[in-house]
Amino acid sequence: MLKMNHVSITFNPGTPDAKKALDDVNLHVLPGDFISIIGANGAGKSTLFNAICGSFMPDTGTILLDGRNITLTPEHQRAKQIGRLFQDPMRGSAPDMSIEENLALASGIGGWLSRVSARDKQRFRDRLALLGMGLEDRMRQPVGLLSGGQRQALTLLMATYQIPKLLLLDEHTAALDPGTAEKVLKLTEDIVRENHITCLMITHNMQSALDLGNRTLMMHQGRIIFDTSGEERASLTVRDLTDRFRQASGRALDNDRMLLSEQA
Repeated sequence: MLKMNHVSITFNPGTPDAKKALDDVNLHVLPGDFISIIGANGAGKSTLFNAICGSFMPDTGTILLDGRNITLTPEHQRAKQIGRLFQDPMRGSAPDMSIEENLALASGIGGWLSRVSARDKQRFRDRLALLGMGLEDRMRQPVGLLSGGQRQALTLLMATYQIPKLLLLDEHTAALDPGTAEKVLKLTEDIVRENHITCLMITHNMQSALDLGNRTLMMHQGRIIFDTSGEERASLTVRDLTDRFRQASGRALDNDRMLLSEQA
């Protein structure tokens, strides 16, 4: 489904500030995979997503989506097939436009309400009702007035309104309070499962990395150092993951949000 072959990216090459953000990454994602990605800050997780989306072009290597080489495909063209949510709830939607207008954009109709039919409006209401947040009764309200959790849930709905080939979740619950984050994660799991979406999710919550999806990756210094699924993954604990990180990297997870998640 998604194949990354020997992908490397170096920031500030040829300077004293040169940093290998991705280092010979090989990744094979199967259709229907829901993969959680963990790693310390600066491990290369977001850079991995930026390479997949086309925000950063790799120095070496190839990226294939459904067998088609997209290594040099512009970001805006990839966006037709790849959905993405960010940590910041303010990204991914237009704050000055209404909920209805944002959904019109996501559906491909465009932002003009005059082009939205009664059937479209009912479809929007039905989709919003699935969120369980009462947004179906507030469709004319500007998105900028929503809470962070409401906005992130709406953005998730928008990103999956037209089912993407691949959904990338970049710590999409990190800025939310624990209760809201749990609700958005449950919505995520339901939407991904019901629509059979292939999904990669970056998280600092190590328990979520083991509970959600079918596969867990660990990154360190631009490399994938651990990849687990099946029975092996099912038997792992958070302590096992921290031990694996220590063994592979030679360091503990001190002063990192992952450690806080482990203790929560």
